[in-house]
Amino acid sequence: MRVLTAVLALAVLVSAVAVVHTRHRHRSLFVNLQALEQERDALNVRWGQLQLEESTWGSHNRIERVARKRLGLVAPRLEDMVVIRDE
Repeated sequence: MRVLTAVLALAVLVSAVAVVHTRHRHRSLFVNLQALEQERDALNVRWGQLQLEESTWGSHNRIERVARKRLGLVAPRLEDMVVIRDE
């Protein structure tokens, strides 16, 4: 009877230690998950900012303004244009 009680007490102790270990592991993984979710959210915000910046840099008005200012490009005059008609 004493041996059975000792074995059961040991089983309860091992089970309790396993529960504590499992709970600690769960909490650690949950903290890691929350950190990764925060990083994901920050990256999504940055991605949105980069998409907005890309659309700004690639806008037609900006490209035309840079072409005129930096490259000295101008629209051709009517007399410099040649119209080709397909008949």
